[in-house]
Parts: sequence; structure tokens; C-alpha cells
Amino acid sequence: MSPAFVSGVELSRRFYQSVRPLLPHVPHTAALIGPGSEILGFDTERSTDHDWGPRLQLFLSAEDLAAHGDAIRARLDAGLPDTVAGHATTVLPERGVVVAELGAWLTGRLGFDPRDGVTTRDWLATPAQALAEVTAGVVHHDGLDRLHRVRESLAWYPDEVWRYVLACQWQRIGQEEHFVGRCGEVGDELGSAVVAARLARDLMRLVLLMNRRYPPYSKWLGTAFARLPGVDGLRTALTAALTAANWHAREHHLVVAYETVARMHNDLGLTDPLDARVRFFFDRPFRVIGGGRFARALAGDADRPLIGTVDQFADNTDLLSHADRARVVGTVI
Repeated sequence: MSPAFVSGVELSRRFYQSVRPLLPHVPHTAALIGPGSEILGFDTERSTDHDWGPRLQLFLSAEDLAAHGDAIRARLDAGLPDTVAGHATTVLPERGVVVAELGAWLTGRLGFDPRDGVTTRDWLATPAQALAEVTAGVVHHDGLDRLHRVRESLAWYPDEVWRYVLACQWQRIGQEEHFVGRCGEVGDELGSAVVAARLARDLMRLVLLMNRRYPPYSKWLGTAFARLPGVDGLRTALTAALTAANWHAREHHLVVAYETVARMHNDLGLTDPLDARVRFFFDRPFRVIGGGRFARALAGDADRPLIGTVDQFADNTDLLSHADRARVVGTVI
């Protein structure tokens, strides 16, 4: 019989209770951060079918890692219980305990060590998913007195970066919003629906950004969006747009979504209030919000091109899931 489901965060907490007595008197930090649906609190019983078990990261100073790392790994391998809450401790590499130096681990996940400061280039070259993974999860113990400060420094973009990221998200919407009608006008309902889906995705990411939430990758985007306060009406409009049978109905529901998000923008107070009503795209009979208006208002006189963070202009998994690759691409802007 399968063990009762326990969230990954709770499982890690119980696991640490078994790990701590096995450690020598060496300062350490223990946490569950990084990749995994449990880090964002999205895990369910389905998550347990692979790569699942009690796990955590154990961070040591560079000196203590060199002096005691191998001995600690050996003690853990010999002393850990076979199961925690019914879940085997033997199914993951290193018995589920990653023993590492914090700076090296952070550099591997983010492409830089935030303890040295976070530059604008660092923010733009780091996928939101990676930032979410480091700032979510749980810290069981911070004996090194470093990880809490790292997480605070990465909790959200600086204001000027936030405004730029919002501007770039509006820019994406402004560049495609009229295509829903144009595709439909020439009989391409499939193309119109594809564009509508892209716009729905961009609007969801935009609203997450407005709420100071790092947008996760596609598997969890809808779940994260649904957990935001006050989005029920917007969810209804976007769902209707994606299930509409023709472009006229599709546009109608997108109009509701556009105007809702435009009002959300005005509520932020980051710019002077903008007209939150849709308008026609030039002389064409396609209703749009004019995303470029919001982009320009947010960007002001900034001379940086409105391309955005690496995951605003690229969505290849084999790029974004490797910090070194994402950093190379993200720092060319």
C-alpha cells in the first residue's frame, strides 16, 4: 500500500529531524529550495510517482565542506532511517541530502552568487522560475546566517526593473492583440485561437507580475494565477476566450480581460492613469487595448529595448533550465 500523501515541504521538515542528530557540531544551513513542484506548494499525490522522497539541501562553509563533507555524507548514508512518513530515503541520489557550499549551489541554479550583490543584468538573465525556486520552499535552519538574507535580496525585482519587466510584458500584448481578428477575418480560426492562447498566457504572466509573483513555467502557470486574489472574473473571461467557437466571440471575451487588466494597472499607481477602455486597431474592426500605450508609460525615457527578461523572449526548456545557457542569452541585450 502506498503511504499517505505528505507535502514535500512537510516531508522535508520531518526528514531534517532525522538528519540533524547525525551532523557533527559544524555550522550549517538546511533547506528545501530549488526545482520541484513541492517548492512552490503545487505538489499532489501524483508528484510521488517519480523523483520523489524525503530530501533537503545541507549547506556548509567552503572550509567545512572541504574538511567534513565526506565524513558527513558517510554518516548520513549509514545513519538515516530507511523511511520517513512511509517514503523511502533510498530512492534519490545522496539519500536525498545534497551537501554543498551555498555560493556554488546558488551559482549553479541562478548563474551568479547573489551574496555578491544582484545587478540589473543578473535580474534580466535569470528566468522567473529560477527566482521562484530559490525564494520559495522552506529554510529549516540557517546556522550560516546567509540564506535568509539571500532570499530577502531576491524576493522581488527592484522597482526600476519591475517597471521594465511590466513594460516588456505589455509590449508583447500590444504586438499581437490585433491578430485574433485579422486571422479570423481571413477564415483562419485555428490561427486566431492560437494567438488568443498566447495572449491569455501573456495576460496571466502580466497579472502575476503585477502582484509581485514570479510567473512559473507552463505546468504551474494556471495554478499560480488561480491563487491570486481577485482574479475569478478574469479567469472566467480568459477561459471563455479560449473555448470560443469563432473570432468574434473570442475577441469579446478578450476585451473583458484587457479592460480588467488595464484597470489593475491603474490601481498600481506606477503611471498616470491610462484609458482602460478598448479601441479599434487603426481603421480596422479589431478591438484592442493598445498594449504599447502601457509599455511606453512604464518605460518612460529608458533607452533599453523592450525585450525583457530571458524568459520573456525565450521559452525553450533546454535553455531556461540551465543557468549558464540562460545567462549567456540573457546578457546579450
